[in-house]
Amino acid sequence: MLALRLTRGARPAVQLRRLLVALASAGTGFLLLCTLGHAMSHPEDPSGSLLRLAWCLTPLAATVHLALAVARTDPGTRPRPGLAAIGLGPARLMAVSAATTALSCLLGSMLALLFFLHLRGDLTGMPFDGAAADFLAAGSPLPLPAALTLLALVPAIASVTVALVLRPRDDRPASARREARSYGRFGAYGRTTAREPFGAYGRFRARLGAEGPGGTGKAAPAVVTEEQRPGLDAGAALPLVPDHGGALDDTLPGAPEEAPKGLPWGVAVLAAGLAVEAYAHRTAGSAHTPLPAGLSGAPSVLAGWLLTAVGLALAGPGLTHLCGRLLQSTRPGALRLLAGRVLMAEASRIGRPLGVVCAVASGTYAMALLYDPTGPEVGPLTTVGVLLVTGCTLATLLTAAVEAKQARSDTTAALLRLGAPATMLRSAAALRAGALLTLFGPLTLVVAELAALPLTP
Repeated sequence: MLALRLTRGARPAVQLRRLLVALASAGTGFLLLCTLGHAMSHPEDPSGSLLRLAWCLTPLAATVHLALAVARTDPGTRPRPGLAAIGLGPARLMAVSAATTALSCLLGSMLALLFFLHLRGDLTGMPFDGAAADFLAAGSPLPLPAALTLLALVPAIASVTVALVLRPRDDRPASARREARSYGRFGAYGRTTAREPFGAYGRFRARLGAEGPGGTGKAAPAVVTEEQRPGLDAGAALPLVPDHGGALDDTLPGAPEEAPKGLPWGVAVLAAGLAVEAYAHRTAGSAHTPLPAGLSGAPSVLAGWLLTAVGLALAGPGLTHLCGRLLQSTRPGALRLLAGRVLMAEASRIGRPLGVVCAVASGTYAMALLYDPTGPEVGPLTTVGVLLVTGCTLATLLTAAVEAKQARSDTTAALLRLGAPATMLRSAAALRAGALLTLFGPLTLVVAELAALPLTP
């Protein structure tokens, strides 16, 4: 009931993202039902039906990835002050988020079932003059348990994934957790790392007295407010200068101390995928497996494509962090410093969806290069699958960008209070997008050319 109330009372932008999840779930459920229809109409070809079911794993993974990204940006299930007092702690909010995801996916599965039954002619007459009767098994009764099992895959996998990723965890180091579990004096649970002698807070004004907050022997600085300094605006009080010791560097999000650790692994997996594809190109006598759009390739080519996609997804955060570091090199100004620092701070959040987009774009470009107009036409199910995977990956990237914008809202508000113009923030966003496009664009084209090489006649 709480998940329904949160779903109904959300803002239009949140409802739009949930609607995208429902549409993606509907498309994936329809492809799964079409696989069932093909198995019913072609009982003599079980390997072909199994292959169609295997190709449905790609849109299924893209739909689950989109559902997870939408759940992470849902403001209704974000921890807020006061919710724990009424029993809505992190674990309960995680359950609400998983339930909301399941509701969106169930709505899409219901739409897929209704559309599938409509095309079969079970609800009304046969549409499109029976053109879809071949892969829908219109002349056979639909096994309802099998159909419901296939339709339950997307809601079940998506909700379980959301629950596992958003589960409450303790991010503190192991030493800090052990320190928190220890008992202090007088039965107090937990203790601070620095011990203070008895009466230290009362003698010689230890905290705010003559020794200052850092114990350096200097007096604490006086706080000057705007009421005490009339005529001085916020921009003049703290100017935006590219000096790393100025107000801008204090306001920007702290850059990670080290780059994401997935870059070496991503490069290694990407190189392994390209090596497998090159080896498949040399072995011309191997058996071929049919691909979408009438293509065919060796199983090693499929394994190489899969390794290439995984490598791009793993290397995405590290490459995004590298873009931010390059933007700040060679005496950066305020604009490049802002753009680079934000990219480094958000590398783990937007890097992996960006890598997945590059993998999908390289695969689509390779299929476009290999498509023969004189060969078999691209079927409607292949078109639906390609559009579904491409749309889900782009929507996931945009949703991750929205999540990153929400995460740095405090930084943006602080910069505006300091007098930073809005055009500077827009220019920094354009600079970040240009830097990412400059690095990931050529990389996608190179990977696409190498991925299409083994299948080139």
